[in-house]
Amino acid sequence: MRPHTRLHSRAFAVSLCALASSAHSQIAPLSEYGANPELPPPESSFLPTLKIPKNVGWPEGGTPSAAAGLSVSALANHLSHPRWLYVLPNGDVLVAETDAPRESGFSATLQGWVLKLSGAPELPSANRITLLRPKADGSPPERHVFLQGLNSPFGMALIGHDFYVANTDALLKFSYADGVTEIRSAGVKITPLPSMPAGHWTRNLLASPDGSKLYVGVGSGSNIADDGMEVEVERAAVWQIDLSSGEHRIYASGLRNPVGMAWEPQSGALWTSVNERDELGDHLPPDYMTSVREGAFYGWPYSYYGQHVDTRVKPQDPAKVASAMKPDYALGAHTASLGLCWSGATGLPVQWQNGMFVGQHGSWNRATRSGYKVIFVPFETGHPHGAPIEVLTGFLNAQQPAQGRPVGVTIDQHGALLVADDVGNTVWRVTATPGTQP
Repeated sequence: MRPHTRLHSRAFAVSLCALASSAHSQIAPLSEYGANPELPPPESSFLPTLKIPKNVGWPEGGTPSAAAGLSVSALANHLSHPRWLYVLPNGDVLVAETDAPRESGFSATLQGWVLKLSGAPELPSANRITLLRPKADGSPPERHVFLQGLNSPFGMALIGHDFYVANTDALLKFSYADGVTEIRSAGVKITPLPSMPAGHWTRNLLASPDGSKLYVGVGSGSNIADDGMEVEVERAAVWQIDLSSGEHRIYASGLRNPVGMAWEPQSGALWTSVNERDELGDHLPPDYMTSVREGAFYGWPYSYYGQHVDTRVKPQDPAKVASAMKPDYALGAHTASLGLCWSGATGLPVQWQNGMFVGQHGSWNRATRSGYKVIFVPFETGHPHGAPIEVLTGFLNAQQPAQGRPVGVTIDQHGALLVADDVGNTVWRVTATPGTQP
């Protein structure tokens, strides 16, 4: 994700030299992945690491590099910061074109300067959802404004004829009719969502299998509860909302920034991808994905990757630390693993047909860059099994500027993998190379 909105004032003093520093490979060692990652001692320094690649976009005809047996092409480009995707039953693809809400004050000004240095356009959020209707002949899809006038929208879910959108500050419901290309009716607010301070602003949605509930990922307002836990009430958590009453409860907590969510079909478990904290060194702590147990606590802010205490957090809570669950699978330190989807009925070759796809947006608080790719984690008997496999790479070019950064991932009606790229302003479509055995 972008650097946290509450950037320390000292960060600006090093931003120029950090952005101009020598190139490093985008390497997160395999030791940072899996059920038992290596966790080195935490590091501290007066100046935080701030290494943001310059965003340059894709050259004409440029694409990411796909794994052997896969092909990648643009489903749609020239979008405005596409972050999240949702596929309707008729095959229409919804794209949330969105960004963080505008804030005022010193921290917001500082972030604006840093983003300018990275080459990111200082544009307001488009605040809309665009509908793409693919064509059978492979020509560019129809494009329609499906919903607009939203407030940093992100998660989407259709249950029957009710279409739900998670703005950064509220869950809304709209009436949907099969096949429409635009919703013009006003939305109904189901429940407010905590949004001040903005902090981690994305709010993803996932419907329960029976359609009676929605799960909402609500990230923290800060890195490690910097302004106290009183401003983090009901944040760093997965909410469960009962749609018949509109009431909500905290389903699981201690998840610093849970973004992607998916159901694992064999176990029936809810899974989420989580962005962990910053400023403990290049290799600590790993982002992760985990099954989400009802009522469980996963450590934030007091500890990371189970019960490893973050001594920066004052006051500590030993009882909470003692109850902290260890996540299931580490995804590399500072990879910003945002997107998550089950492979489902994918039309890709067999090695991609039982596991989770993960969109890794890429690091900013790490001298050696990590992430900037889409990976696949194989599963067996409902659990991750083995090392991750690269699906799409090449989002950083040889000089290390960012041509693109992957975010949301999902499977379309025909079993292709779709990837939202918010720097390349493109939705990529990954298919089996013609002639490849399924």
